[in-house]
Amino acid sequence: MLDLHCKQAQDAKKWSFLHGVNSVHHLKQMVFQQLKSGLPVSDETFDRLYSASVQKIAAFYFTPVEVAKAAAAFLVTAPGKKVLDIGSGAGKFCMVGASCTEGAFTGIEQRQQLHLVASELTAKHQIQNVQFLHSNIIDIRFDQFDAVYFYNAFYENIWSDFMIDQTTETHRDLYFSYSKFVREQLDSMPPGTRLVTYFSFLEEVPASYSLQQSLFDDKLKMWVKEA
Repeated sequence: MLDLHCKQAQDAKKWSFLHGVNSVHHLKQMVFQQLKSGLPVSDETFDRLYSASVQKIAAFYFTPVEVAKAAAAFLVTAPGKKVLDIGSGAGKFCMVGASCTEGAFTGIEQRQQLHLVASELTAKHQIQNVQFLHSNIIDIRFDQFDAVYFYNAFYENIWSDFMIDQTTETHRDLYFSYSKFVREQLDSMPPGTRLVTYFSFLEEVPASYSLQQSLFDDKLKMWVKEA
């Protein structure tokens, strides 16, 4: 009788474990369906798509879901509009934006590990209209895009505590040279180009861009090029 009770307890524990695994898998599958349907998705839920090691940096380094939705809605003014995400990390902004709009999103990331995470998740969940490039932003020309998203990707060059890891070169001069490059690229874009900045010191924003709206305690700023 004792053996029977032990077996029943073991079976119950195994069923509970498998049920938990299946529930998590189902939850992950539902994330993008919910986004496409306009249903709310918490950051805690979305970030479970990532491994434990990536989840540790998600809250501080990745765009929150609601912020990404607002930014993408502003940037994508018509189906097929091409959006560039500077410093796309593990792809959260692009994946949310592509799920909530009809835009085409391209993420640029210089950390190969994060680039691979984004690419693998996109393929796994069959997210359309998203691509990720492993590259440095200075190798990208903005004239192939209609809009740009920037979440303070260069800040780690002036504050070492902000670094994700030690896999990329950082230097104070890079902050200013990268910001100058982005500012010049943005300034060369045609009138009507849309830009969204998040937690930015605005070093990269040219004078030719006019602020349209600020959200999320003024951390998210929406711009349009006037001339």
